[in-house]
Amino acid sequence: MGDHEVETTEDQRTVRIGKLEALRETGVNPYPYKYDITHRSKQIIDNFEDLEESKLEVAAAGRLMSIRVMGKAGFCHIQDDLGQIQIYFKKDSVGDELYALYKQLDIGDIIGCRGKVFRTKKGEISIWAESFEILAKALRPLPEKWHGLKDVETRYRQRYLDLISNLDVKNIFLTRGKTIRSIRDFLDDKGFVEVETPILQPLYGGASAEPFTTYHNRLGMKLFLRIADELYLKRLIVGGFEKVYEVCKDFRNEGLDRAHSPEFTMVELYQAYADYNDIMELYRELIIYVTRETLGTSVLSYQDQEIELDCEWNRLPVLEAITKFTGIDSESLDDKELIKACKEKQIEIDESRGRGKIIDDIFKEKVQPNLVQPTFITDHPVEMSPLAKVHRNNPKLTERFQPYICGFEMGNAFSELNDPLDQRERFELQKQLSKLGDKEAQMLDEDFLRAMEYGMPPTGGLGFGVDRLVMLLTNQTNIREVLLFPQLKPE
Repeated sequence: MGDHEVETTEDQRTVRIGKLEALRETGVNPYPYKYDITHRSKQIIDNFEDLEESKLEVAAAGRLMSIRVMGKAGFCHIQDDLGQIQIYFKKDSVGDELYALYKQLDIGDIIGCRGKVFRTKKGEISIWAESFEILAKALRPLPEKWHGLKDVETRYRQRYLDLISNLDVKNIFLTRGKTIRSIRDFLDDKGFVEVETPILQPLYGGASAEPFTTYHNRLGMKLFLRIADELYLKRLIVGGFEKVYEVCKDFRNEGLDRAHSPEFTMVELYQAYADYNDIMELYRELIIYVTRETLGTSVLSYQDQEIELDCEWNRLPVLEAITKFTGIDSESLDDKELIKACKEKQIEIDESRGRGKIIDDIFKEKVQPNLVQPTFITDHPVEMSPLAKVHRNNPKLTERFQPYICGFEMGNAFSELNDPLDQRERFELQKQLSKLGDKEAQMLDEDFLRAMEYGMPPTGGLGFGVDRLVMLLTNQTNIREVLLFPQLKPE
């Protein structure tokens, strides 16, 4: 009985378990220990002429994606990690016993095959099977190949099926791997040292976010999953490292949307004796380098936009940007006037968390969607930036920038605050916000302040999200498309 005669997955599973037991009864091990591969599918196709001329036997292995049996001969396709190759089975070549075994195969089974390469009458490069083995009997049927796996929920929950069914999905994650490798190559070449800092932290800091909380039984203490690496990496700058970076998993106890995940990958870096202007240029060079390494071009194609990255990027101070896109001159308005102006323009704001949050809300709603071309938004008010150095030309602002591409915020960077007394005052202000109910306010970290009091050089720092960068490079509109196993509600 073939899979097409059986209705439900559970019925098909029962049939396949029956086949499994029959295999074992005939002495076939359906789950052997290894198989010696000589060539993968792409290597056979790329080197076909040489392999055909030399009559060299090849051994390939992969998952059965199609099968046709025509009396005393048949064709199938196997898929490995580089693509697919066709295999031709002839009863006279493999013998009665193996041909009978071939006829019992199901789509999804993993097999290994040996034979010589040839080209069929239709011109398809193939392996003429001389022997084959079952390497893993599949007990569940794959999604039907002619419509692929489209259901988003199933694709994310059962990513293994998504990868089998949709080869373009696999390419997203190959690009992701290349992206991270090229980030490391760029920073290593610039003299940065890669380090590792704690994920479990007694105090969380370095960003405005609500943390995940856990507990260490032996130490009898509450710990937090890090929301950022910042305060530990700055301790290393104090300790004499001049250029450090970390490719890190961070965790923020916040909602999920197309650009946010509670678990995400960041790169944070710090460079002593540099300011935010230096870091701006470093970031621009990094993005151009990574794009060229992964895509072979400096032009980013995202949705219906063509973005040339190898150019001078726009620079726009945040308050000027708000005036430009809303007409609100926030610098000249007090808090009450600012709230009134937002209500008049029907901008949704959170009044409870202070002026900095109101400005951030205006920006996100009215400015951010317009920032398609590469743009550095700069010089945020002090209330928005508790870890940034006060602007050298305006004490109400900080030396901070955020890069934007295609409407996405791509990072956050400062001329880092290195005055320990100023830093203590900023932490105290955050403490007040926490008492007022701001769950994202930053904690006062006494050890970090103690480290700063030993002297931290002028420093430029940057954090940027790897997941969003991969979204741009692979033309994806949802962050879950670039996370192998995204967080989902339980089934």
